[in-house]
Amino acid sequence: MEGVEGDGDLDLLADLIGHFGQVRVEEPQPEREPVLSSFDAEGFVKYLLDNNCKKVVVMAGAGISTSAGIPDFRSPGTGLYDNLQKYELEEPEDVFSIDFFRENPNPFYDLAKELYPGHFKPTPSHHFVRLLQDKGILLRHYTQNIDTLERMAGVADDKVIEAHGSFATAHCTDCQEEADPAWVKGRVFAGDIPHCQRCGGVVKPDIVFFGESLPERFTRGFRKDLADADALIVMGTSLKVHPFASLISYARKDVPRILINRDRVGEDGFAFYGSAFDFDAEYRDVFMGGTCDDGVRVLARLLGWEEDLDRLVADGNTAFETERQRHGGTDGDNTTEQQNGREGDDDDDDDDGDGEDEGDEGARSTEENDKGDENGGDGDGDSAAPAADDNGAVTEKQES
Repeated sequence: MEGVEGDGDLDLLADLIGHFGQVRVEEPQPEREPVLSSFDAEGFVKYLLDNNCKKVVVMAGAGISTSAGIPDFRSPGTGLYDNLQKYELEEPEDVFSIDFFRENPNPFYDLAKELYPGHFKPTPSHHFVRLLQDKGILLRHYTQNIDTLERMAGVADDKVIEAHGSFATAHCTDCQEEADPAWVKGRVFAGDIPHCQRCGGVVKPDIVFFGESLPERFTRGFRKDLADADALIVMGTSLKVHPFASLISYARKDVPRILINRDRVGEDGFAFYGSAFDFDAEYRDVFMGGTCDDGVRVLARLLGWEEDLDRLVADGNTAFETERQRHGGTDGDNTTEQQNGREGDDDDDDDDGDGEDEGDEGARSTEENDKGDENGGDGDGDSAAPAADDNGAVTEKQES
């Protein structure tokens, strides 16, 4: 299978196959005592408080970044798409193919100038994840996005696992020597291709491209985190690309799960090994329809954290503007306008209603490397850096 390399990926593949082997037609289950007192935001929050939850896992897709104004790279007429036309790519997403990159890294680095962190500010959804951390109840944040906005919001490195990589680190594509990401960014913005200072090979940010393996930290860590989780929050993802989507099936059977998204997703029992969302069962699953930003504000209010969230958002915006001005007001000029106009309205450019704007989920890998199926209608594929997954290799359509 293309993209499966190394023991980590083989272990992951074996684990997924093992899950599939356990799938069977489920017989009617005996009456179970509901996990939640009500199947809405109030019931979910009541569970968190009553059970003193301290190990909340968050799964996020491009929908949490939609209101940041991350641009669409696949739609004709957008700046990013037009910038790629001179390269005469067969498909826009070819820019995130590792084979194509090895032949010609120029298209990617042209695009990367628009995608590098610093152009966009964190959304209320990112600050909510930070708030979970500050309150001492965040076990881990899994994201399909490559925008590093969680880090900008102040979520600690050890709390974030970027399933499709990010710009935060970089390595030589030949000798694997690690490169200083600040140096790489400097070369890119100077119009140069960064070359390894040891062997001369081309250096690439650690974004997962088509044909590459998922990060070992993801493949090695998610089983334990989901087994330890006492609550699961899923935001802005179409849950169509595996293995990321399958994480919801690893939560224990008595762990409550809430989906904040424009559409209901993740309800295909076979695709989720019998542990798909079942919002109609009135057992443990909750669906909150709408944007991610609106959803987290509801949770914050119910938790009594509304002022805390507002403060984080305000402080984050101030820090972003200060940093932008320190660099001459050039970083984020256009995107700041977009954010001011779109915050709280993350369904712009969402063609499939999943709230994902496809903008930055990392590049696809492993079995989802089939570009034809890339994003399977989940809105992936068009926002800024394709992310590997739900947008496979390039981003997931930001679902919100």
